[in-house]
Order: sequence, then structure tokens, then C-alpha cells
Amino acid sequence: MEETEKQERRDDLFSKVVRAGKRTYFFDVKATRTNQQYITITESKRRFNEEQGKFFYEKHKVFLYGEDFDKFKDGLNDAITFIETGEDNQKKEPPEDSEIKDEISSTIDVKFEDLGGDNAV
Repeated sequence: MEETEKQERRDDLFSKVVRAGKRTYFFDVKATRTNQQYITITESKRRFNEEQGKFFYEKHKVFLYGEDFDKFKDGLNDAITFIETGEDNQKKEPPEDSEIKDEISSTIDVKFEDLGGDNAV
């Protein structure tokens, strides 16, 4: 595959810049190699380095994938509503089955010796 083709794949499909006081937010829609679209949200703040006497940009990035759009949007809307009205309208929902399985599997104690092989440490 040619380098220009690889670069085109990484290019933004959509981009929106939001300037908000001392911060700038970038909302970029990109696509994976399998053409699944996702959003990157980048917060950029201009900072001053006292030692070097120069300005630099501090960036923080969040990757948001399609399967999470609805939950992310709901959570963001709930947070904004709370700030604007002071009301907590969240419903207490039980965790999904997959979340419970993930939580259980993350608590299993695995020892390196259990992994087998002659090179076990």
C-alpha cells in the first residue's frame, strides 16, 4: 500500500474547532482501516514554560467509538442538565451482564506459575 493511501486513511472525515476561553476543543471524525468511524475529542491549552521562556500546547485526547455514542451522549446530557438545573435525573440502572462478567474476570487471581511452560518464573 502506498504511503499517500495510508495517510488519506488517517485524515479527518470531519473536523470542528470550538474555542472556549483559554481552551480549544477539536472534534474530529476519523475511520479505522475497516471503515468504522470514531470521534476524537482533543482539549488543547496554551501553557507557558518558565524555564525555557516559551509557550507550548498541552493536549488531552479522548477516543469515542460508535458502540459508546449513546451512553456517552446520555452521560454528557445528564451532567449538563445537573449543572444547569441542579437536579439529578439519573436513573439507577443495574450494570449490564457484560460489565458484571468483566468485573468478575478482572478479580481472578492468576499466578505466573499457572500459565505453564518450562520457563515459568
